Amino acid sequence: MSDTATVLQLDRDMLGDFSRYVPDLAGSGLMVDGETFGALMGIHPRTVRDLDSRGIVVKVDRDRYDLAASLRTYASHLRNMAAGRVPGDREQADNGAGYHRDVAKLSGAYERARLNRAKADAEELKNAAMRRELVKATDVEREWSSVLRGLRSRILATPARVRQRLAHLSASDIAAIDEELRCALDEVARGDIAEGDDDDA
Repeated sequence: MSDTATVLQLDRDMLGDFSRYVPDLAGSGLMVDGETFGALMGIHPRTVRDLDSRGIVVKVDRDRYDLAASLRTYASHLRNMAAGRVPGDREQADNGAGYHRDVAKLSGAYERARLNRAKADAEELKNAAMRRELVKATDVEREWSSVLRGLRSRILATPARVRQRLAHLSASDIAAIDEELRCALDEVARGDIAEGDDDDA
C-alpha cells in the first residue's frame, strides 16, 4: 500500500476515523496515486489507468490524481453509464475496451434486475390469483355479457307489461314506448349517450 494510503489509514479502516474529514475533502486539494484512488473506489490500479486514458479521472502529474475532482468525475461517469447515456467526447474518440466492459457489466446487471423484477411481479400475480383477489378478464366479460343480456330482455319486455297493467293505452302508445326503449338501448350499445344526457333538456 502506498504512503498516501497509509497516511489516510486505508489499511486500517477507510470508513472509520477518516470519515470525519470527508466534509473537508472537497477543498483539500489532496493528491493521491493510482493505487490509492483504486483502493478508495474498490477498483484495480489498471482500471484507474484506463479511466485516466479516457479522461474520467483528473491527473495532475505522473501517477498523481486530484482526489476530490477525480471522485466527482468518476461519480458522474458512473451515473451516465447507469442512465444509459453515451460516453463523452474523449471516450468516444478513445472507444476503449474498458468503457465497453463497464457498459456490458451494467447492462448485464440491469437485465438481471429487470428479469428478477418481472419474476417477482409474476409471482405476486400468481399469489393474488390463488387468494382469489384477481379474476380473469374473460370471466368478467362473460359475466357482464350475461347480466346485460338479461337487462336488455327485461327492458324489451316492458311495453308488453305496460299494456297489461294500463289497458287504456292504445296500440300506437305501446308501439311508441317500445320504439323509445329500443332507441335508448341502441344508443347505449353504440356509446352515443353521455351520462346525464337528456333530449328534453
